Amino acid sequence: MQIKENEYLREHTTFRVGGPAPRYYIPESIEELIELLREHRESGVPFRILGNGSNLLVSDAGVDFDVIEIRGRLEGVELLDAERVRALAGTQLARAARFAQQQGLEGMEALHGIPGTVGGALVMNAGAYGTEIRDVLESCEVLTRTGERLRLSPEELALSYRHSCIEEKGYTVLSATFRLRHGAAAEIAGRMQDYRTRRMEKQPLNLASAGSTFRRPEGQFAGKLIEEAGLRGFSLGGAQVSEKHCGFIVNRGAASAAELYALISEVIRRVEAHSSVVLKPEVKMWGSF
Repeated sequence: MQIKENEYLREHTTFRVGGPAPRYYIPESIEELIELLREHRESGVPFRILGNGSNLLVSDAGVDFDVIEIRGRLEGVELLDAERVRALAGTQLARAARFAQQQGLEGMEALHGIPGTVGGALVMNAGAYGTEIRDVLESCEVLTRTGERLRLSPEELALSYRHSCIEEKGYTVLSATFRLRHGAAAEIAGRMQDYRTRRMEKQPLNLASAGSTFRRPEGQFAGKLIEEAGLRGFSLGGAQVSEKHCGFIVNRGAASAAELYALISEVIRRVEAHSSVVLKPEVKMWGSF
């Protein structure tokens, strides 16, 4: 296991901002992760799990809890039977989707471009182009606060739009099993490429961001409301409302977390003033702002 002290989280987030964590752990196996979680529970030292670092804004001052990274080491995906794929929590969602495609299994194509791990995708019930994790999830293995390993159904995870009960119940995701459908591998690959092309055309993939910044208001689209408020390209310091897609806040290269947070707050204020709709961030916040 690797242990780093005062590790700057800007090195581990897609926004490319974030101050230090007092201790940064990189376990090499599920067994090391379980032992590490047990030690933290018994000592009372607070911690958070970090996957791909997407969908996350970390304060410039850093955080006052330990961070445990599961990306990279706790990776793996396997075929359980003719229609089921199992992936460890640290596996990139794109890798799991590609593996399924190679087995001639469809259902995860739209999830291929989401820049996160399987564990992180489960926590927020990630989705794109009309498909969400809950649509293909059969079960999820978690570790509870007391160290018990449970296998839970999508219903037990209370999956809804960009939400699950995983964090509020203190679960740590260990793995997920997906039930998929048979299809032609070449056709599945073609659909994946189509989704990729659409993302490249419409999303600012060349700039640092946390992905889609705001939750979709019921019956409306955050990006459209932001554009109607006259905020396309609006910036504060190095933070900017993307000129390509108004639903994305981007770091033009030298933004601070404070600037990104201030811009998110200003967008919320101006959209409410213009349309009476209160946008809610989809991005999680770590630290003090």
